[in-house]
Amino acid sequence: MRTLGLTRTSPVTFEEAERVVDEDGHGDAEENPDGLARVYVSPEVDGWTLVIGPWCDPCDGERAPEILRLCTELSVRYGRAQAYYYGWQGDGSAWLVVERGAVLRRYCETGEAEDEFFALGDPLPLERDRREQLRLSLAAEGSGDAEFEDEWKWAAFDLAPEIAEALGVNPLALTAETRVRGTGVLAVTPHRT
Repeated sequence: MRTLGLTRTSPVTFEEAERVVDEDGHGDAEENPDGLARVYVSPEVDGWTLVIGPWCDPCDGERAPEILRLCTELSVRYGRAQAYYYGWQGDGSAWLVVERGAVLRRYCETGEAEDEFFALGDPLPLERDRREQLRLSLAAEGSGDAEFEDEWKWAAFDLAPEIAEALGVNPLALTAETRVRGTGVLAVTPHRT
């Protein structure tokens, strides 16, 4: 929390956090109209600590450099750090995977023209497997091949939760059997408006 600059924590349950993060993300909270002022920091979940909220979006036009820097710092300290965006209503996916200070992959597919500028690193094994299933050439990424781009766009739109699960923890797939240790908190970000 110190590395991320998070302050003023208050314990909350997953259920309460989900409601708050959803309200914040949709601009429904009066005290957090842009959704960037608060995040949920989970208890340890299967060995991972999750930080959830729009503030963590790895491909947000304004926040992307900061999220890249923070994930890099966290990965130096803890070995691995990841950031994800997933739009529940068909708004796309984004992922950032950093290990020991090196970016392995950042990719964004939200239907915005700027998405292509966020790509860093080589496709992850899950991306390669999905492309192979779809019979899409890895060489076609960024080539301007409209058919490839369109088909891959639709496949990648929903890929963030699968990548999170393959590399760590998918917060959308937590169950009663998930190992949890500690207490989750709602925290104020340095972005507080």
